[in-house]
Amino acid sequence: MDLSKKLATYHAELTYEDLPEEVISFAKLCILDYFGSALAGVDKPPIQMISETINEMGGNPQATLLTGGKSSVLNAALVNGAASHIVELDDIHKGSIIHAATVVVPAALAVAEWKQLSGKDLILAVVLGYEICFRVGEAVSPSHYYYWHNTATCGTFGSVAAAAKLLQLDEAAFINALGNAGTQAAGLWEFIEDGAMSKQLHPGKAAMNGLLASLLAQKGFTGAQKILEGKRGFFNAMSDEYDAEKITLNLGEEFKILENSFKVHASCRHTHAAIDLAIEIVKENNFKSEDIDRVEVGAYKSTMDITDNADPQTQYESKFSIQYCTALALVKGSANLDDFNEKALWDSEIRGVVHKVDASLDPEVDGAYPEKWGAKVKVILKNGNVIEKRSEYPKGDPENQVSSEQLQQKFSNLATILPEHQRKQFAEKLLALDTVENVAELMEELSENVLYV
Repeated sequence: MDLSKKLATYHAELTYEDLPEEVISFAKLCILDYFGSALAGVDKPPIQMISETINEMGGNPQATLLTGGKSSVLNAALVNGAASHIVELDDIHKGSIIHAATVVVPAALAVAEWKQLSGKDLILAVVLGYEICFRVGEAVSPSHYYYWHNTATCGTFGSVAAAAKLLQLDEAAFINALGNAGTQAAGLWEFIEDGAMSKQLHPGKAAMNGLLASLLAQKGFTGAQKILEGKRGFFNAMSDEYDAEKITLNLGEEFKILENSFKVHASCRHTHAAIDLAIEIVKENNFKSEDIDRVEVGAYKSTMDITDNADPQTQYESKFSIQYCTALALVKGSANLDDFNEKALWDSEIRGVVHKVDASLDPEVDGAYPEKWGAKVKVILKNGNVIEKRSEYPKGDPENQVSSEQLQQKFSNLATILPEHQRKQFAEKLLALDTVENVAELMEELSENVLYV
């Protein structure tokens, strides 16, 4: 089938001039959204541990670490990839189940800064990275997703695509890079069982590994020529069932980045449909938490596999608990980053509602997944009143969009490590990224204005 060859031809031929204005504008929003999540994550302990380790090991000062200072492009991709995943507000693609920005943007950004490339170069690389990792993710999902963290595994193919474009790899070199990216693709969901920090390592390593594969290929380092469909390749090794045709379906006729979704709640995306419904129910009805008799949540299988936790013991676990997230939304009327804290975790009112939430697999909702990440929520009050709602698309999906203005406000709310006026200025520059001549100057300006603790 020669899938690597087909992807390599597409990769080599696509130019910035081929991108529709809609794609350019949307890519800039994805990059803006990345920076918001990344800047919000730099002070979190797991990210500081990674950053400290990198600094102890050393590295040529080629690219900016969002945690402060500079290091090698590989180290920058690692740190900046990890930072953008930790507050659970990074973008998501339904069909592939990938948070692409946290993997693709750090790799592309590091190379663009190192090589002093333009904003247009960066945009093209990001579009290509999203395109290729989404297609790989769609081909192996949902079966791959049970054991494997798609952002880590399939995302590696996105980082290699972005880096390779910026490094100007030809078709033969890119095929080698794909082979070596695929053989490094890893990331197991076992971290979810105890809330391990491995989750942050996943996108950082995916960004780093894809970039490493591209750098090696540039020197002639060979990789498997059929890493996807080969008899011992990615598809056969890491999925129970796959659809190889999704790799090339409408390739060159559409841009997958436009299917990307943005998160407005600071929790696992699989909880968002229920959160949306709970917030709507609170806004439209007059009741208190003590009036609730029970709550029923109907979900799809991945929601139950990943977020069925009726007794979360940490803030991290609470973000991966459909019961807690639904209860939080019913009590607070929101599920923002500030809503998830130690006080709220043990709040007696929220915990009281958590114990009333029954989450279960709903055949109708599950049948629509992964095209539709929906939910059903039914609130039964003690007075006998029943409030029911259903959604097919969480807020932030292309079918239920958030505006550019809302994403700019999200960035401002997250990037508090920048002074308020600098947040606005930096956001404006990112939204005009196609006019930036040198990404290195943009990163230098960012570094000068960050208020590190």
